[in-house]
Amino acid sequence: MLRLQSETGWWLVTHVDHAHLAGAFAEKWGNERFLAPEPRERVLRGVHAHDDGWAARDQHPQITRQGKPSAFSVELVGKYSAFEEIDLADYLAVRDRAVRMVAGQDPYAALLVSMHTYNLLTARADRATIQPEQLPLLDAFLTRQLEFQQELRERMAADKQLAPEEIAPPRIENHFRLLQACDNLSLLSCVDYPRPGDLLHALPLSEGGESRITVERLGERHFRLTPYPFVESPLVFHLPARHVEGEHFHHAEELQKKFAAAAPEHLPVTITR
Repeated sequence: MLRLQSETGWWLVTHVDHAHLAGAFAEKWGNERFLAPEPRERVLRGVHAHDDGWAARDQHPQITRQGKPSAFSVELVGKYSAFEEIDLADYLAVRDRAVRMVAGQDPYAALLVSMHTYNLLTARADRATIQPEQLPLLDAFLTRQLEFQQELRERMAADKQLAPEEIAPPRIENHFRLLQACDNLSLLSCVDYPRPGDLLHALPLSEGGESRITVERLGERHFRLTPYPFVESPLVFHLPARHVEGEHFHHAEELQKKFAAAAPEHLPVTITR
């Protein structure tokens, strides 16, 4: 779950809807300056479905020790440090399920999702917020992800529909970075991040080389990207979200009842050159 505070409560966005927004960004990626992804369908599938494993869990939102919805929030942008609020074994099971659900359809897309998961839990996770006795559990999960990535690469090598250049490590690395960029832009949109940021990695350019992309908030869920990577400007996307009244909740069941009763609304997200 992702959360954005309102005057009377919270806007809550499921992981699936967040990932679908990232997928919508990926669909529009590429112009005279930035290279579009290829094989397009497989890359878009990975971006769009990278959090599908969270669907069941997000139907029953939990609360933090302070009584807030347990969710990614503006305070967590740029770091991954809320492990004291979650059951690590359950969390890793959801992450593993998200990868393997995609692998059942497309090993190429699943490899990108696994690389994203591995990066999240190594380069961006704050291990200090994990109980020392649970670190072996995390490390064993990471080892299994690397092993599964090798299995996925072998399946891709045997796929006659994929050209050698499409499964070359530099191409896959570029597509991993694209997933990361679209995921990060979606996170910034879901929490309406107020400060300047960027899309984490340098992205490949049409004429060679690569460029980082900065993000500047212009207004409510309205962001300017420099340089601009999409096909046209402005672009308006629609983010499904549910509003729940109340800043704090006495127990998870109270939040779950309000979440289930809330009708999804579509919040506009505007991206500008």
